[in-house]
Parts: sequence; C-alpha cells; structure tokens
Amino acid sequence: MTFLPLVAALTWTVALIIDNEPLGADGSLLAGVGMIALAGVSVVGMTITGARWAHRLGFVSVGTGLLVAAIRSVDAVWIVGLIASVTAGSALLMPQVTSKMRKLPAATGPPRAAVVLPLVLLAVPFVLGLVAEGSGTWPVLVPGLTAPVFAYAYARVVPGGLTGVRVGWPLLVIATAPFLEVAAASVSLSVAVAVLAIAWRGDVKAAFHPPAEKGSTYPIPPELAPDEILDAANIDDRGRKK
Repeated sequence: MTFLPLVAALTWTVALIIDNEPLGADGSLLAGVGMIALAGVSVVGMTITGARWAHRLGFVSVGTGLLVAAIRSVDAVWIVGLIASVTAGSALLMPQVTSKMRKLPAATGPPRAAVVLPLVLLAVPFVLGLVAEGSGTWPVLVPGLTAPVFAYAYARVVPGGLTGVRVGWPLLVIATAPFLEVAAASVSLSVAVAVLAIAWRGDVKAAFHPPAEKGSTYPIPPELAPDEILDAANIDDRGRKK
C-alpha cells in the first residue's frame, strides 16, 4: 500500500499531460516532475527504512494531487486522479502501513535539517509549476528541474553536493529571477532564501562531511592475543612466523 502515493502522482501527471490548463505546458511539466519526485522518495523511504519523514512526505504528495484537482477542470481522468489520491491518503492511515513506520527517530539518523533540505528542493518543481504561467520557458525550467538534481547530489554525498545547495542552486535562482513574472520570481527567491537558511547550518555540513575521528592502536604481546588472531596472522605465541 505504500506505493499508492506514487500511483496517484503518476495519475495526476497524466491528467496534466492530457489537459495542462490552467498551468500551461511548462507549469504542468514542473508540477508533474515535482509530484513524482515527492511521491517516489516517500515510497522508497517508507518501504526501505520505515522512516517517519517518508510517511509524512506521503501525505504531502497526496496533498499536491488534491491541489491539482482543485485547479484543473473536471473530466474522466480527473475523477480517476481524485479516486487515486483519496485511496492513497486513506492507505497511509491504515495499520498495515503505520505499523511499519518507526515510532521514534533513528538513533544514528542524520540531523533533521539535513533531511528537510533535500525535501524542500524536491518540492521546488511543483511549487514553481503552480506559478510558472506567463514566465519564459528556460528561466522557470532551469531552477525548477535542477533543484531535484542538487537535492540528490547532497543526499547521496556526491562531491560538490554541499557547495551546490549552498551556492550553486541559489545562484541559478538569482540569475533567472529577473526573467520571471513577479509571482514566479517571488516564489523562487523565497525558496532560495529558505534553502540558504537551512544549507548553511552547521549540522547540515556535518551530515555531509562527518567529523573525522583519529583512531589509535595499542600493541598487544603475542602471548596475550587470542589463538584465532594468531592463527589468522600465521604467527605463534612468541610473535614469530610459523
């Protein structure tokens, strides 16, 4: 049942392909990418780790579909999408799903800010898609479609991923904002400010580059070493090669 949010996201994406009003072609593309990205990450997180954030993200994903339902015209695909969203939302509340979710945060999990940062970037395409109408194609697609790429680079600790979310993506937003309509520019700049506020936190950097701890070794006299270690090293209890 955890896969149902992804089914709903795909259904609404198809609905926007069939009729992209009132978002337009660029807005529908961004909205579809955003819904699929949010739902896909949610499904993976719930299925593999039973993460609480993934379960909550599932509800966010369902909510994006319902938001599309509120602004798109009603037709046969709209009805299918609404059924898929309601079913997915109901499934997330069922014991078969909730029982598999963690009750407490993982003791060795990343800091909360390090989880929120890529999730905010994943939501960028959908948010920009809602206000993309009237803006040029490349100024709205560049920040919208690259945001999930930077989110992936940070989450997967790709070299340069931290610099990308701290500097790279915000610079893309600043460079494209003058070419956007007022609503789209305001939204993209606001999200960039939020990303900057999160990305420059110390715990976000620590999650990407954990502090290195220097280890130490202590010599053990051969006569005190366990026999299995001596056998593995092929030496006797006097430290000589057998």
